[in-house]
Amino acid sequence: MTLLNIGLIILGVILVIWGADRLTDGAASLARGMRVPEIVIGLTILAAGTSAPELFVSLVSALKGTSDLAVGNVIGSNIFNTMLIVGCSAVVAPMAIAKTTVTKDIPFAVGASLLLFLLCFDDMSSPHLWGNDISRSDGLILLAVFVAFMMYTFSLARKNGEFPDGDDEEEEDDDLQVAVPKPVPTWKNVMWIVIGLACLIVGSNIFVDGASYIAYRFGVRQSVVGLTIVAGGTSLPELATSVVAARKGQSALAIGNAIGSNVFNILLILGLTATVCPMRIMGISIIDLSMMLVSMGLLWIFAYTKYTVSRREGWLMILGFFAYMAWLFYLL
Repeated sequence: MTLLNIGLIILGVILVIWGADRLTDGAASLARGMRVPEIVIGLTILAAGTSAPELFVSLVSALKGTSDLAVGNVIGSNIFNTMLIVGCSAVVAPMAIAKTTVTKDIPFAVGASLLLFLLCFDDMSSPHLWGNDISRSDGLILLAVFVAFMMYTFSLARKNGEFPDGDDEEEEDDDLQVAVPKPVPTWKNVMWIVIGLACLIVGSNIFVDGASYIAYRFGVRQSVVGLTIVAGGTSLPELATSVVAARKGQSALAIGNAIGSNVFNILLILGLTATVCPMRIMGISIIDLSMMLVSMGLLWIFAYTKYTVSRREGWLMILGFFAYMAWLFYLL
């Protein structure tokens, strides 16, 4: 049974990642066919697509009554994104960070982490999280901040002239015909969206069931499984995207992918999950939440110095990540 459930976890990860990829490609292609600007596609469909595994796994976990898997998945994914993904990307190629990323994007991600930290404390007089709730009202607060973040991002993009008008877009297409993706029939895009969504739902259920059994079989807390196995599995799309981007010299895409995913994870995923199904925190500790905050703060410090994350700083982040993993397994 143990080997079977390990196989189910692997199968679930494959289905979730493949489904997210198909869903994203289908939705992005459909949006292009409707002449939606690329910036809109990137800020919405692609960003949500890389966070789709976390969304479905967390939502299914909460609905199945394993809320520690849901919360641990988000917290663990954010630590994974910041420490391991950014660290590996910087080791592959030192990352140049734009000034606006340091002054606006990273601070917002830090603020989102701090907001989650505060919402997890129902009783501020107690240092422990045991039995605290991420309630439906907490979820609505997170969703409201997410909507504000998206409105601010879109208004900033429009202010910077990143939304082309119809005439400019047609001229650009005429001049750069080679770069314009070949149109895909609408029925095929819809088909891939449906298939991707189905794989996400089925894969999430298989993944959560397998992870829950492993936790029960070996007496491992669901929170630890969520912070490690589940978080690592659902963060694989971000890892692949950021490392490849860094290798191609697209450091802005790599750092933006990690930061954007962290914001989506906290505000949209936990916000939506808590709104649908309020979650009780049982195994997540203040150390885990603090690690999420510290990792974002560390990235902010590294990015602020010379607006670059160097290879040495990348190695420090990787070592910090594995030190945290070692501490989690030491507590087992």
